[in-house]
Amino acid sequence: MTDQPAAPEHRRSIRSFVMRAGRMTEGQQKGMDQGWPRFGLSLKDGQLDLDSVFGRQAPCNLEIGFGMGNSLLEMAQTAPEQDFIGIEVHRPGVGALLNNVLKAGITNLRVYDCDAIEVLDKAIPDASLDRLMLFFPDPWHKKKHHKRRIVQPDFVQKVRQKLKPGGIFHMATDWQHYAEYMLEIMQAAPGYRNLAEDNTYVPRPEERPITKFEKRGERLGHGVWDLKFERVG
Repeated sequence: MTDQPAAPEHRRSIRSFVMRAGRMTEGQQKGMDQGWPRFGLSLKDGQLDLDSVFGRQAPCNLEIGFGMGNSLLEMAQTAPEQDFIGIEVHRPGVGALLNNVLKAGITNLRVYDCDAIEVLDKAIPDASLDRLMLFFPDPWHKKKHHKRRIVQPDFVQKVRQKLKPGGIFHMATDWQHYAEYMLEIMQAAPGYRNLAEDNTYVPRPEERPITKFEKRGERLGHGVWDLKFERVG
């Protein structure tokens, strides 16, 4: 999950998250201790050379706010011919994912544990990503909190800058009002094409794993809305 708090009046930037404390389990700490040296990325590394990071040329996918990392791990396992980068500030989630990466023995996944906006600004080269994924970000459902949502006109243009021409910005939410808000923002954003046949939402793509959270929501009758927009031009 990705949160975006309002910036204080004296600050211009809006961070993409709210820092959340959490106690690390033994497995999560193992992931940090053993997995981070192999799969962790730092802003200190500067702008990435993706071919060098992964040791090959391959399609690159980036997920903002991967939570505990189960979906990202499944995508990386299912598509070993592709590379994946995840961003998450919740350290127990980062540790959990890294621990599972070690168990799975995969090598096509890397992780940041810092602000997604900073990663996009400082580390991701322009026109380098084949897909950027934003699944179930915090909807900030109260109207007075809408400015905290990560999906804003400036953000979607930042995403477009990092996507290759033809690259995909894939969003998903289980809040209908946020889905409608996302659609409104994206329809007004220059340089994008909606991939939905009816110009609204796409059917759930097979490549997006169904989470336990989503399955529970389906049992309770909650909907999920997927949006896919392609960078054009």
